Amino acid sequence: MPKFLLIDVPRFDPATGVASFGYGLGEHHFTETLGFPLGFDAAVRDTPAFGKLLGLTAIVLGVSYFKLRAPFTIRTGIALTDKERAFALDVYENGLGEFYARNELKRFGKIIIEAPDDTGPAPEAPTLRDRALLPIGGGKDSLVSVQLLEKAGLDFTPFAVNAKGPILGSFDRIGRTSLTVKRTLDAEMIRLGKQPGFYNGHVPSTAINSMIAALTALLWSFNRIVLSNERSASEGNVVFDGREANHQHSKSIGFERLIAEVLAGATGGALGYFSLLRPYSEAKIATLFARETRFDDVFSSCNENFKLAGHKGPLWCGRCPKCHFVFLILAPVMEKARLTGIFGQDLLAEADHERSFRELTGLAGQKPWECVGEIEEAAACLWRIATMPEWQGEVIVGLLMDDLLAQYGAPRLEAAWAALMHDSQEHLIPAPLEAKVAPHAH
Repeated sequence: MPKFLLIDVPRFDPATGVASFGYGLGEHHFTETLGFPLGFDAAVRDTPAFGKLLGLTAIVLGVSYFKLRAPFTIRTGIALTDKERAFALDVYENGLGEFYARNELKRFGKIIIEAPDDTGPAPEAPTLRDRALLPIGGGKDSLVSVQLLEKAGLDFTPFAVNAKGPILGSFDRIGRTSLTVKRTLDAEMIRLGKQPGFYNGHVPSTAINSMIAALTALLWSFNRIVLSNERSASEGNVVFDGREANHQHSKSIGFERLIAEVLAGATGGALGYFSLLRPYSEAKIATLFARETRFDDVFSSCNENFKLAGHKGPLWCGRCPKCHFVFLILAPVMEKARLTGIFGQDLLAEADHERSFRELTGLAGQKPWECVGEIEEAAACLWRIATMPEWQGEVIVGLLMDDLLAQYGAPRLEAAWAALMHDSQEHLIPAPLEAKVAPHAH
């Protein structure tokens, strides 16, 4: 069993736009690459800010190789400030919380990062243009951010890593020039992850993609990265090893604060990072999405079909918890014919889906290991549609309503629904930008 993950100092070739990241795990050596679109200012490569972000990106990308054996030590020659070290530990502890829980590995509070201390001055702030890089995931959330930024008249560019399927469809419908980065994982790492004696599991993809976005922002001169993470993402799934494990940890407000501080520190305060949708619940975001129909036939939040179909096949599998949750939160705010047209079926009409909806609403099991909203949020949405004539006769409504009312009670569910439509003040959106966007979210 290897005692540590070795993270090499990364390299970037401005002539080709390729960044290379090396890792060692015992006798195994891996190389991962990022291919950036050309056309950037090559001089950016030599700035202290870019060098700092490149090193931090190497550390975050390392989770994919670390998880093969999950050693207790990470060793690197990349110098870290105290804040960067705390950030890296958070990625390897809480960011991998689901991975540890599902593999029954106890690592919380036990991981050591052996790296030189960076005690030098903060990097000088690069000059960046006043515009946003907007990661697009192909689902409804980032498309609501598109709608809000458009209405507010703010400059933004759609961005993605390894764009395919719903992302490409969304790019086309947005109608703006986009930026994409090609991430190539080491093939041997992928092979080993399927072999006996090696671990596999969930990694904090939002943390990974955010670091790639940060490099892109410096290369192409963007002064902010705008995420589309909602307040529901901060709720965890289970308590394991004395800590809450959250499938969406790198979408949570706690992680957002950490990475925002680290990116600001690495760039002399030049690069901002925040989620435009942090004030809103998933249910509120659904109401905003339902205002427009232009993305109905291109968006998808279904991880199963996104993973299996790639560029082809239906956008929704109709069987997974993510499909069920998105259907459930759209049902109170979207006409039934439109919603069933999007999914190609009525997901509330199938008795076989009962277990999944029970888990989503807290009536059975645990919150699914998926990017789904809060348990009480799902319960409130089911209660809401039970009061609506076009939905109250649905099979799932009939199977769950008695138990839902017995567990929560109608007054609590009604209050929960009202709270879902209320905006939270816990967010990192800069006040001037919030003043331009907020009026369009009501």
